[in-house]
Amino acid sequence: MTFGEQPAYLRVAGDLRKKIVDGSLPPHTRLPSQARIREEYGVSDTVALEARKVLMAEGLVEGRSGSGTYVRERPVPRKIARTGYRAVNGGSTPFRQEQAADGARGTWESRSEQVEAGAKIAERLGIHPGDRVMCTKYVFRDAGEAMMLSTSWEPLALTGRTPVMLPEEGPLGGCGVVERMAAIDVVVDNVAEEVGARPGLAEELTALGGVPGHVVLVVQRTYYASGRPVETADVVVPADRYRIAYHLPVK
Repeated sequence: MTFGEQPAYLRVAGDLRKKIVDGSLPPHTRLPSQARIREEYGVSDTVALEARKVLMAEGLVEGRSGSGTYVRERPVPRKIARTGYRAVNGGSTPFRQEQAADGARGTWESRSEQVEAGAKIAERLGIHPGDRVMCTKYVFRDAGEAMMLSTSWEPLALTGRTPVMLPEEGPLGGCGVVERMAAIDVVVDNVAEEVGARPGLAEELTALGGVPGHVVLVVQRTYYASGRPVETADVVVPADRYRIAYHLPVK
């Protein structure tokens, strides 16, 4: 087999990937052994091993202790709707509103604590490193399955000693940022989101039920009031199970 300029291990991985995608190697099928790959493609053991590592890193195959490497069942991605700001009706949270159209049964767990802002969060909030912020970590679930993580930061110089200092407690606990800020006479007029992808951190993949090497989508979101950042958050979603769908009104 002629491999041209592309590294041999990528060509081997590409051919095996194609077989997985087109069903020639269906889910739960054992991946050809290293010896079989070496023989079939005329490559060295090192190339065969690196090709298997590529497929493992892409989440297409998984190792089973004492059994070998098998093709993973590929989930059908579901949508996570992002529709911009909507007023809360009847006490429903923004998360529940956004998922309702897709029939998701959303629940969540949260934990808040006061921390010092690191350099990156301080920059995003327009405050000084070391300033106190309220950090709230969420695990969102659909029918019991962890589907999304979120960590938000709010400057305590703004919300401290107010009824909305704790996002999930008090009279507006569980409401969106817009409603909570309005309660302390802060008018949110803009929200910015940036979407990127990266390998999931170990603690993220543990919470989301992924395996090492899986990619996650990260939405970096910041709410503003007259140009001042009032809340920033990182939303983490497993890329193999979910797609982020935006439906934004045209003004």
